Amino acid sequence: MSTPEDGVQAARIEAVVRTVLASLDGDLTSKEMVMLGELEELGRTIRRAKSEIAALRVDDIKDSHIPNATDELDAIVAHTAAATNEILDCCEVLEVMQPRVGETEAELLRQVTTRVYEACSFQDITGQRIAKVVSALHAIERRVSLVLETFAADGGRLADEMAPADAVLPVVLENGPQLPGVAMPQAEIDRLLASFD
Repeated sequence: MSTPEDGVQAARIEAVVRTVLASLDGDLTSKEMVMLGELEELGRTIRRAKSEIAALRVDDIKDSHIPNATDELDAIVAHTAAATNEILDCCEVLEVMQPRVGETEAELLRQVTTRVYEACSFQDITGQRIAKVVSALHAIERRVSLVLETFAADGGRLADEMAPADAVLPVVLENGPQLPGVAMPQAEIDRLLASFD
């Protein structure tokens, strides 16, 4: 794994190589000239890769996209838990009703209620899987931060010149499900729809 110190070390090595090669000007064989050309091409490739990585706008990924994704996942967990609690409350009502109906119907209610209780384990499994995804997102965020630190020295300026701010990632669901507190209140939606009548 490269560190910011590796980038500084590579820059120092490049400077030394350039100084040595400049002092040999005119004394190079054709083989050495080919090698010099290949070294210069390698340097251009490295600079291009650094600017392309910087153009990814890792700050946006780290500061906006990943936190938004984890917030959305947290909202999924919360909504799933609320829906599961509602389902379980309904099952309890069905259990209370069992003694009030015939024996055959009571047995059917008991079987169906048991199946619903078992099916509600999805909420636990969903929460565990989402926790794994959130953990993976945090690992990605750490690696993106490392890339940013490594290439920020000169790549950041190039990225500002190369990539427009809104060309980072396409927005697929601009008006999809909103996080609590962000969404338009239902009363406002009803008022808007009523205005079309």
